[in-house]
Amino acid sequence: MTENERLAERFEELDARISGLEAQLTESTELSIDQTLPEASAIARDLLRAYAEHGGKDMPDTDDLLETQKAFVKGDPSLNAVRDNVRELVYYRNCIDMDRRDALPKAAERMAVRTARHIYLYLRTRAAQEGRLD
Repeated sequence: MTENERLAERFEELDARISGLEAQLTESTELSIDQTLPEASAIARDLLRAYAEHGGKDMPDTDDLLETQKAFVKGDPSLNAVRDNVRELVYYRNCIDMDRRDALPKAAERMAVRTARHIYLYLRTRAAQEGRLD
């Protein structure tokens, strides 16, 4: 299996994880941000790692999404295109941690999943344009 095939397989796995969250949101009106945010953030982190590592970038072994994003953009400022999406997920986490759920947007659980989907679409499209997917 080529490196490009591995990246395509990884993107397919992450797409399936996002689709699973989207299906849960469609099926349940009671799904909370507490249930969706950890997985949406993990997906975002895994997307950044997959794209960067395929490009030969050494990424830190951390669960911290913000630290992953900082390493992700290092050396290529054009990758800052995902910065606001990452910060949105971090903001949601901070609101929850600080018991400031009143500061969360309406339907934050849906927004978290849509944010993960947006990062996926951006990085997959970029990888395809760069010839990194077969």
